Amino acid sequence: MTGTGHPVHPDIRRATPADTAAVRSVTDAAYAPYVERIGRRPAPMEADHAALVAAGRVFVTGEPVRGLVVLVPHEDHLSLDSVAVHPDAQGGGTGRRLLHFVDAHARRLGLPEIRLHTHALMWENQKIYPRYGYAFMGRMMDGAYDRYHYRKRFD
Repeated sequence: MTGTGHPVHPDIRRATPADTAAVRSVTDAAYAPYVERIGRRPAPMEADHAALVAAGRVFVTGEPVRGLVVLVPHEDHLSLDSVAVHPDAQGGGTGRRLLHFVDAHARRLGLPEIRLHTHALMWENQKIYPRYGYAFMGRMMDGAYDRYHYRKRFD
């Protein structure tokens, strides 16, 4: 294993500062279709991408970058804060590879579960996450965002 990837997922690496503009661009392109539907920019579009990259929380795939995940480790779980695949790369397995990477990353860190949330109006995600083993935990308002919460346990 190298410091930037994992042997099971050699095409996924930790983002570097040079990737920051691409991270922002892919995130904006992936989430743009939801702006009108939810009436505001989704939270990942508002993130401080440079700070997330600098903190080592962003993992990317593709040259140029076509997909990414933002991961935040906690004491008892891994937060999957964002999955973004550029629209030009959607449907080609990029999202699937990224979700499998997230599983492997959580296990590598010794964390027993992954948690994520998605906006209630991003109904496509409500079909995708259960197919990857995520269980619906509930719906809650988080500031201006109406969110569905999911988790995936490894026990």
